[in-house]
Amino acid sequence: MKKIAVILSGCGVYDGAEIHESVFALLAIAELGAEAVCFAPDDFQHHVVNHMTGNEMNEKRNMMVEAARIARGHIQPLQSFNASGVDGLVIPGGFGTAKNLTQWAFSGPDGTIREDVSAAIKAMVQNKKPVVALCMGPVVVAKALESLHIHPELTVGTISEQSPYEIQAISEGIKKTGAIPVMKSVREISIDHASRIISAPCYMMEASLLDVRNNIRQAIEAMMKMLS
Repeated sequence: MKKIAVILSGCGVYDGAEIHESVFALLAIAELGAEAVCFAPDDFQHHVVNHMTGNEMNEKRNMMVEAARIARGHIQPLQSFNASGVDGLVIPGGFGTAKNLTQWAFSGPDGTIREDVSAAIKAMVQNKKPVVALCMGPVVVAKALESLHIHPELTVGTISEQSPYEIQAISEGIKKTGAIPVMKSVREISIDHASRIISAPCYMMEASLLDVRNNIRQAIEAMMKMLS
């Protein structure tokens, strides 16, 4: 059975991993006959957000402890990640990708990326193992590969359809890292066969629950096809 690593950045769209995207990724992995192995940094997330009001809360939460809510307790510290033990990697979106895994939310493409996150992505790509980046996940991939001078095609959506986010600006930031931004709707995925990287817009676009579910299923199917 193929093992697919899933890197989570907490639990909740505004300060961690997007829960729908994370669960749909886990579901698709299981449906397609593989086993998901969840990882998260064993470290504090940037901040905690009240998901009803959007206000910051005066408390601290650990990314791995929070992500364990999604993984039902079955989670490992990202510091222990070993590319030789898995066949593929999935990075769900959520603001945690841009606040906890990278500093993109604060500094755009000039921001930093966590070393453990970068090392995991680099190891997968260098070993020719597929990576799936969902929603804002592509900015994490772009930052990780920036120093390797690998130029994957990545999508965070399209400017031709409605989005709650600045797709053009984020795409320009991706380009600044050396990656190649491409425009895709929530009904499409981007597949970079050379680098074996798949990306899908998901909730970066105005999308229904079913739209996001189907988009993630497309991406995971493409990864499993690469592995076959």
